[in-house]
Amino acid sequence: METGAGRAGWVGRCTETDERRPGPEAKSLNAQGLQDWHGSCFPSGMDIQRTDLKLRKRRRRLIYGIAAAAAVLVVGVVIARLEPAVPGVDKGTVWTDNVKRGEMLREVRGPGTLVPREIRWIAAETDARVERIVVKPGAQVEPETVILELSNPVVEDQLAAAQAEFVAAQASYAARESELQSQLLDQRANLAAVEAEYEGARLQAEAEGELSEKGIIPRIQFQRSQLAAESLKVRLEIERDRLAKSQQNIGKQLEAERARIEQLARTRDLRQRQADALRVRAGIAGVLQQVPVEEGQQVLAGTNLARVARPDVLMAELRIAETQAKDVAIGQKVKVDTRNGIVMGEVIRIDPAVQNGTVQVDVELPPELPPGARPDLSVDGTIEIERLPDVLYVGRPAFGQPNSQTTLFRVGADGRAVRVPVQLGRASVNLIEVVQGLNEGDRVILSDTSAWDQHDRIRLD
Repeated sequence: METGAGRAGWVGRCTETDERRPGPEAKSLNAQGLQDWHGSCFPSGMDIQRTDLKLRKRRRRLIYGIAAAAAVLVVGVVIARLEPAVPGVDKGTVWTDNVKRGEMLREVRGPGTLVPREIRWIAAETDARVERIVVKPGAQVEPETVILELSNPVVEDQLAAAQAEFVAAQASYAARESELQSQLLDQRANLAAVEAEYEGARLQAEAEGELSEKGIIPRIQFQRSQLAAESLKVRLEIERDRLAKSQQNIGKQLEAERARIEQLARTRDLRQRQADALRVRAGIAGVLQQVPVEEGQQVLAGTNLARVARPDVLMAELRIAETQAKDVAIGQKVKVDTRNGIVMGEVIRIDPAVQNGTVQVDVELPPELPPGARPDLSVDGTIEIERLPDVLYVGRPAFGQPNSQTTLFRVGADGRAVRVPVQLGRASVNLIEVVQGLNEGDRVILSDTSAWDQHDRIRLD
């Protein structure tokens, strides 16, 4: 077969069904300078093994695999070196503050209520029955205002018996005193008689002594008179001692009688007080707040019947968290917000017990309070703990605890925020001391950043 101009052709004779395959030496140039193939014709379907083609194919596959692996490695390195995407945050949704230096006021805050400074609970002194409620809660009362009327027949009988015993004891004392005074007079009379006998015997002995010296009377007679005088002198001393003892005995007996009378008088007063308590009185001037009983109700001794308070003298009872109460002390200044004005007070008592995680702190308030201040009004109190001069401080973060290590996002001039470690110190209500990690003028995010815990950088848009 001949080839056309510009094309390579086959030289040789072959049938239409034969397959033309060039041999290794079949290349030659034709007259036109093109390459002709000289080959042989082989019957169709007959394969000839070519080992060089398999080797080339295997090499190409190896090259392609190495190239693909190198490309994957390069892409992985490039991706690994790329920084993670910085999340964007709307700056209007975060709360930021600047670090400042200066004086920091430490305060603690707690809710509370206004309560009367003077409160009087009136309790039943005996078992009784409520007959009538004279005054309803909310009324102004005076100390002698009767609030309730009670009844107890036993108390009235006991009062009558106590009064009778007291009167009888007084009469018995008077009779006993008269009897003892009569005995004392008899003793004095005996003493006077003995004194008279002694003086007579003494004078007689003196006179007979002179006569005996002159020999007018026998000496034995003088000695007898002298002996009688000495005997009367001893008797006189005995009578004097007996009179003194009688006086002491009378005093002790009368003292015992008076003690018995005083005891009966106290019993009578107790019965009288119990009888008077059946008419329940306010006791102080103020407002009747509660009457927790009903007419016809039977009450026991000690049952609270009424509560009276002075609404014009109030104090605040604040509830301070137990973790902050350790810094509160008596005498510290307090600002109390009554919702209608702020008044200054002073801590006067700190409850030693903790209830529901809070400590009760009583605050004394001035007599003049804003309009609307009344018992049970909800208030907020801020206690001034101390003033720290020349310290770094910032607004208190959402989860910033005193004397703890935390991390905050520091905002740069380009709006990007970077997480930095910060050491916090003493804390106040809205402020906290910065010990380490920030400088004056730094701007930090104080709101909750837990949504970005997996990121060290964020962008404020």
